[in-house]
Amino acid sequence: MTTSRRTTLTRTALAALAFTGLCAAPAFAADPWPSKPIRFVVPFSAGGANDLLARAAAEGASKVLGQPIVVDNKPGAGAVLGTDLVAKAAPDGYTFLVSAAGVVSNSMIRKVGYKDSDLVPVAMIGLAPSVIVVPANSPYKDLKDFVAESKKGQGFHFATAGTGSTPHFVEGLLTTKYNAKLDLVPYKSGSESIAAVLGNQVEATSEASIVVLPYLKSGKLKAVATTWTQRISAYPQLPTAVEQGFAEIRIAHWAGVHAPAGTPDAILDKMAAAIDTAMKNPATIERLKGMGIEPVGGTRASFIKFVDEERARLGDVVKATGMKDE
Repeated sequence: MTTSRRTTLTRTALAALAFTGLCAAPAFAADPWPSKPIRFVVPFSAGGANDLLARAAAEGASKVLGQPIVVDNKPGAGAVLGTDLVAKAAPDGYTFLVSAAGVVSNSMIRKVGYKDSDLVPVAMIGLAPSVIVVPANSPYKDLKDFVAESKKGQGFHFATAGTGSTPHFVEGLLTTKYNAKLDLVPYKSGSESIAAVLGNQVEATSEASIVVLPYLKSGKLKAVATTWTQRISAYPQLPTAVEQGFAEIRIAHWAGVHAPAGTPDAILDKMAAAIDTAMKNPATIERLKGMGIEPVGGTRASFIKFVDEERARLGDVVKATGMKDE
């Protein structure tokens, strides 16, 4: 073989290798996640505890991840509308659900177009403890007094924000676990329930701390217990139901993040770590706690455990009460 022919073959081989490398380059040079804005779908209207927690998590996590996180409110059908949207989204790490108790309980009480397994837990954001409130002029000193008095006569009217809402579960726990005599009065929203208590149309309701704290501090409502396991940082004088002897009354308006099933574990781990970092930011902690919201964060494993326990616990309440969406 002549020198010129060997040179030609060598050049051809090198060109082929170069071409192959160029063709393969995109596979190796693909931008790591995230390479574009991320969407947090909130299945509730703006301004509530879930929405505020979503925005705090989005702001903090976006700084960690280096991409904007857009909060997209999709309220409707008891949070089913927004949940269904995310359950059917591409599992590529760019669409997440800011979940609440409905992600656990909705399939138990109403028809939904997705399976529970279509969504996977990613991270806990935080929670707004629920507070049982009565009119300011009510004679009840605490939850023990309220439950005892409810058993006399015709019982009390207890307002909720609709079937399967957190107040509905509070009422269910009080009646099935402690034999409180409560007549359920469903309203369309928590604000309507609060208005009913303010107007003395019902004896009580339960609502998120962020909603009721202004009424408590102004003396317009009276609280008989908070229903989470710890006292509210912004209102520490209020005892928990557990402290008052009601060990089964453990419920809050929580917010977490779920992703479409099939989203890569590496992405889920990275998002969970970003949310945990956001919820441990001192400025975020101070701001949220001042509103009556408790930031939590944590690992994927801790949130999966929480969701599994909530599913079992709330499932028992659904069965005991016959809770169904009419």
